[in-house]
Amino acid sequence: MRQIVISGPPPVQILDVTGPLEVFAGLSEYRVTIANPESGDQLQTSRGFPIGGAVRLEEVPEAIDTLMIAGGPGAESGTFDPQYLAWVAETASRSRRVASICTGAFVLAAAGLLDGKQAVTHWSFCNRLAREFPQVTVRPDPIFLRDESVYTSAGITAGIDLALALVEEDNGHEAALAVARRLVMFLVRPGGQAQYSHMLSHQAVAFQPLRELQVWMLEHLRGDLRVDALAERMGMSARHFTRVCLRETRMNPGQFVDRMRVEAAQQMIGSSQKGLKEVADACGFQSADSMRRSFLRILGVTAGEYATRFKRAVQTNRSNVASDTSDPDER
Repeated sequence: MRQIVISGPPPVQILDVTGPLEVFAGLSEYRVTIANPESGDQLQTSRGFPIGGAVRLEEVPEAIDTLMIAGGPGAESGTFDPQYLAWVAETASRSRRVASICTGAFVLAAAGLLDGKQAVTHWSFCNRLAREFPQVTVRPDPIFLRDESVYTSAGITAGIDLALALVEEDNGHEAALAVARRLVMFLVRPGGQAQYSHMLSHQAVAFQPLRELQVWMLEHLRGDLRVDALAERMGMSARHFTRVCLRETRMNPGQFVDRMRVEAAQQMIGSSQKGLKEVADACGFQSADSMRRSFLRILGVTAGEYATRFKRAVQTNRSNVASDTSDPDER
């Protein structure tokens, strides 16, 4: 049983707590505890009504898998109870991993847990976090990121994305995708995806059959996603399907498939130990070289360079990785 503890200085943003709570609650291997820095069993929220069933800090179990700190007006105030910060630091020291949701990053920073690390928070607070905690390297773009055993996430719903990523880390992609389906989420977003995501802007397409096709494509990246096959699934001619795709996504079908595969590969590179050839196969690319070209075309870096920058650099605490004369995509 993995013990998840969610806390935050009240009042908290309610979705920062309930979003991750719903993700973990769907799997029997997790037990979630809400820890209240105040007295009583109700954690106050910014919406005027409390979350019941909380426990006092001293009642939190000793064995903790993941400590998560929620954001909200309490975290954004900049004034923290020293005893609470001490509890956060001590509890983090006996947790396998520590995470913040949204502006909960300010609490982790104040407790010294982000010193010398990369972090992200809600886009509108990134400059402030960098200004108040210069010892933290603030990256404003990702929706969540990991630096060793510390995870931070962007605004509000990104906490759900982070929780899904933790589920995937523990149980694999299929388990995380099953939880996403239960929550009726369109997809499991990769952490490296920008807070203002190109892909995200296409999730609210008006044409429902195309939305349903997007979900099916995500689950069948290794399948036949050629224009003719997708058009047949939609009951359209290839020409008409291409027109619909361009109208709804501003990309032709081939570009859209390529982008979905690249984003799936980004997620897999960041959350698994698979080699690039395995990632390419799992995401439906014909070869590692094909994935390399797609990454270069869409992201401006090869898959090997992406892995080096966004995975290996984090695992080595952002130390510079020496250049290798060999092509990283062939490793």
